[in-house]
Amino acid sequence: MRDFKAARAPEPNAKWLKLRVQLLFGLFLTLLGTAFARAVFLQVFEQEKLRGLAQDQYVRQIEIPARRGDIFDRRGTPLAQSVEVDSIWVDPSLLPDVRAASRAMARVLKVDADELFGRLTRAKRFAWVKRQAKPQDVDAIKELGLPGLGFTKEPKRFYPQRELAAHVVGLVGTDGHGLEGLELAFEDELSGQNSRLSGFRDAKGRKLLVQGALDPLERQGASVTLTLDRHLQYVAEKALAKAVEESRAVAGTAVVLDPRTGELLALANNPRFNPNAPEGGDRGAIRNRAALDTFEPGSTMKSFVMAAALDQKLITADSTFFCENGAWPVGRHTINDTHPHGNMNIEGILQVSSNIGTAKVANVLGRERLVAAYHAFGFAERTGLALPGEGRGVIPFPKADVALATQSFGQGMTATAVQVAAGYGALANDGVLMRPYLVSKVVDPDGVVLLENQPTELRRVVSAKTARQVVGMLESVVTKGGTAPRAAMAEYRVAGKTGTAQKADPVARGYSDKRIASFVGVVPAEAPRAVILVVVDEPKTDVYGGLVAAPAFKEIATAAMAHLAVPPSRTVAPPEGVAAAVPLAPPPASKASAKAAPIKAALAEAVTETPEPGTVRVPDVQGQAGRDAVVQLLAAALEPQVLGSGRVVSQTPAAGSMVEKGARVTLELATRQ
Repeated sequence: MRDFKAARAPEPNAKWLKLRVQLLFGLFLTLLGTAFARAVFLQVFEQEKLRGLAQDQYVRQIEIPARRGDIFDRRGTPLAQSVEVDSIWVDPSLLPDVRAASRAMARVLKVDADELFGRLTRAKRFAWVKRQAKPQDVDAIKELGLPGLGFTKEPKRFYPQRELAAHVVGLVGTDGHGLEGLELAFEDELSGQNSRLSGFRDAKGRKLLVQGALDPLERQGASVTLTLDRHLQYVAEKALAKAVEESRAVAGTAVVLDPRTGELLALANNPRFNPNAPEGGDRGAIRNRAALDTFEPGSTMKSFVMAAALDQKLITADSTFFCENGAWPVGRHTINDTHPHGNMNIEGILQVSSNIGTAKVANVLGRERLVAAYHAFGFAERTGLALPGEGRGVIPFPKADVALATQSFGQGMTATAVQVAAGYGALANDGVLMRPYLVSKVVDPDGVVLLENQPTELRRVVSAKTARQVVGMLESVVTKGGTAPRAAMAEYRVAGKTGTAQKADPVARGYSDKRIASFVGVVPAEAPRAVILVVVDEPKTDVYGGLVAAPAFKEIATAAMAHLAVPPSRTVAPPEGVAAAVPLAPPPASKASAKAAPIKAALAEAVTETPEPGTVRVPDVQGQAGRDAVVQLLAAALEPQVLGSGRVVSQTPAAGSMVEKGARVTLELATRQ
């Protein structure tokens, strides 16, 4: 029997069901392929981008400066160190109210709230609140309980000796980079290698955990050892501060140098500053004047002129020169001495510091040989102290006769204090110039020596016989008949030279009535162990180096000889000073009388200009009543023009200017309140 059930045709719904299954399979297969392709694209081609986005959700990178290397004096006393302190930062995105949080943090930290708010709004996920904060600031910030706050250790520069040698060491900024002095000069060696620390926070952003700090040795800078001696540096700064204060000067410098090696044992400057709190001091006080600034050294240069002439056998120790009784015409100018002198030998010229006698020796030496001698002693070239901005000085070729004369006694040329000390170091070292240096060695944390300086002979400048001869002559300077008896020491023989230089006026293009007083000494004279230079800028009491700078030299030298354990030159005090071989002029007026008289009257100008026919020098009438000033100008054949009433507060042209007779002089008068 035929089975009709088996012969029945399939239902249409079954066909559509199969078709739907196939379509769904194809759809899922397509979706799966798309998802797989997308996964491949994201995992292969977008891998780095996605990893960065993911890490940005929970990882923070904070750059931690390396621990800066230490700076030591020659005996290992630390002059600059780094200590770990807390720095405060915040994630601004986690603060519920940035404005309120800024005000709260600014209140406890005592900073400007608007400035802090601006810093937080500019940042997205990280902003410093306060770098190198004090412990009490950190505790106060923690008590606020603000979300997103973080704390990390940063090295902060600390100067344990405070003002001592601050001008040499320099200072660093908040970012840890050197700004001045050796901190700037050795930035690469001291700074070390900065590191980056990773931080993490949980899903709710409640906390950020910073990984442990790296090995300090891995991020520590090299250490720098100086030639400075902490004790001598302290003595030099103390004596210099006293000299500046007593003379009411604007500044001063002092240099202590070992002539046998060229090592700088002290390099003092005044005014002083505390590098731990530089924001509270004068910006000008940070400048290292002893190494960076140049000045006209004045009569301290006379020793080099005499040494060069003696060494080249152009003169002998017995040569005499007529000192023109105090005034010597040179062209339109006149070379002046502070006191009139007649015939004098070389020692006598140095003893009383005769400008005329030195100028005549310079004439014998000649222009080319004078300039060559200055260069040989190390002038007009940088000493290489590794300090940024070190001065080099200028020695123009003296084309005119008056320029040759003025350069022989240190005017019309410039030098640094270190150059002057190094030049005298050559005389003290039997005529051999040593390279002055300040940095002894630089050593990295592993003990590898990166830099080491040793005593270096630059050249022989003069013979040993000449050097000893000049040093012996300079001993007469500190005797009773010399210009610096206040520098004499009871137990040690001292050789030295004073200097009193006029300061150039860059506005008037001439010289002002301001002075630089200096004294440089060698002690003990028979076997020198130290060259000490003291420079006082613009003293207002006395203006002579023998009165202002010599006492400071003696104070430094006394301490230096004791500290260096130098045996005394003699056991009894020497007799009163012996006069020079050739008759000298009467001694200068007493200190009391010098103080009583105005400085302008007490100090004769080294060079004065001889008036041409029909010209006249403008008198100084400042401070006088208008009527008296007019009478004085009329008496000088000048036409006064008066503005205002009262006393003269300014005059044009300036006092001392050479003008034609009948020229107009404008006086500005004012009534004192």
